[in-house]
Amino acid sequence: MSAEVSELVVEDVLGAPVRVFAERFRALHEVLAASVDHGDRTYLRTLDRAVTFGEHARRVSSLALALKQEHGIGKGDRVAIAAANSQEWIETFWATVSIGAIAVGCNAWWSPRELAQALELTRPVLVVADERRRASLGTSEVAVVVIESAHERMATAHPDAPLPRADVAEDDPAVILFTSGTSGRPKGAVHSHRNLCSVIEFHRSMDAMAAQYGDPVAPEDKVYLLAMPLFHVGSLHNLTVPRLATGSTAALHLGAFDPARVLQLVQDARVTHWGAVPTMANRLLDFDRTGDYDTSSLYAFSLASAPSTAAFKERLRARLPFAGALVDSYGLTECCTAVTVATPMDLAESPGTLGTPIQGVELEVRSPLGNALPPGEEGEVCVRSAYNMLGYWENPEATAAAFDEQRWLRTGDIGSLDEKGRVRLAGRRSDLIIRGGENIYPAEVEGLLAEHPSVREVVVVAVPHDDLGQEVAAVVVPSDPEDDPAALIASLREFAAEGLAHYKVPARWRVAVEPLPRTATGKVIRPAVSP
Repeated sequence: MSAEVSELVVEDVLGAPVRVFAERFRALHEVLAASVDHGDRTYLRTLDRAVTFGEHARRVSSLALALKQEHGIGKGDRVAIAAANSQEWIETFWATVSIGAIAVGCNAWWSPRELAQALELTRPVLVVADERRRASLGTSEVAVVVIESAHERMATAHPDAPLPRADVAEDDPAVILFTSGTSGRPKGAVHSHRNLCSVIEFHRSMDAMAAQYGDPVAPEDKVYLLAMPLFHVGSLHNLTVPRLATGSTAALHLGAFDPARVLQLVQDARVTHWGAVPTMANRLLDFDRTGDYDTSSLYAFSLASAPSTAAFKERLRARLPFAGALVDSYGLTECCTAVTVATPMDLAESPGTLGTPIQGVELEVRSPLGNALPPGEEGEVCVRSAYNMLGYWENPEATAAAFDEQRWLRTGDIGSLDEKGRVRLAGRRSDLIIRGGENIYPAEVEGLLAEHPSVREVVVVAVPHDDLGQEVAAVVVPSDPEDDPAALIASLREFAAEGLAHYKVPARWRVAVEPLPRTATGKVIRPAVSP
């Protein structure tokens, strides 16, 4: 593929005129095949081992053949991956999509109930799980491959296997990742081969533009720290996938975020780029041994996945040597990548801005009637691009609500544009809580707590947290006003822990005597609730 900034042309995509890259891969198996040219360069690096592009292609080819022969996996079949970040996760992903099957990225922090809901929705032919997540599957009738006991055999069983390929169209589904639903159940955002290949070209174009502006590091020599979960678009679509195309390295941090181990990896792998959620950055600020590690290779540090204040960014610049040229961005799972990016110049000129739309994105701020609004007026942020998802898996109602007839995606976020076309958000989607980069919809938590027999009413809201950004608070009106508040909270906390991922369980509780404040139509007035 060309090293130049790729030209954008308008083509028909699913019945709408969409800007696409003229020069692009058309399917993910093409990306895998092209990666062989990078040979003995390092694709994946951990503290303990390195995997070259050539070795990775051989292992994925063997694994793909094993998936077909041993489990009958074919085009359109779903393969769910329920595991913590690992080399095996990434190899399973590439083997799945390269034979035309659909990789379903399950949140590794889900409770057994939430995992069961996702499997019920997507009906996978196979679940690939690590031992810990295997225990959460219970008595599921779906075939399971346990990573620790089977993956290495499958990845080496066919050393001479040909590179996998599939007869897929650009707009065939390749990946399902989950975004919380306001109805209380997760929705599966379906991403196509076009979506992911477009993200590749965006990153390739960013490399070309960086070179034009004097970036001294060649694209293939860049090393990107991968410390966020692979079931997010940030790590999968925007790091794992583009690195295979550009010949650069993904430095994979294993396990829970640990500043010492992460900085050791930065030092050993000579990491050049790191996109972190604010919670990670905050923990680096609290870590008093940052200076013990050589971070001189790290020259590009960005924030993603959750909002952060201008004051917080200033603290990062002052305390972390690699945060001088800090950038910020705005994106969502439904769009596969960033929607806008704010450069250091943007942030200096307009603190709090989220920048301008990235290459290939059309963005409008619209009124409730769907009309584009001028700069300075607040409305719903709507976007159209080749990065926009196909829709929500087997949820035509939610898909229809998300898109208009010309494939404009209604984000549900409220914001405005300035005179330079930069975006500023006034509020995240419908009361969304973002805890340490993880999205939590109050309706899901409220729906579970409302099932408790001692609960008459409940509302869940966000409260500020110094480390996590936000955390979850619940205000409960008991069925029996004579209930002991401490005993009720203990019971509810245990009840929530059984049905929700740990990060969704309220950290703050209040038992209220009076009914919750509501509008004339019966909706709880959230701003009037004191957590």
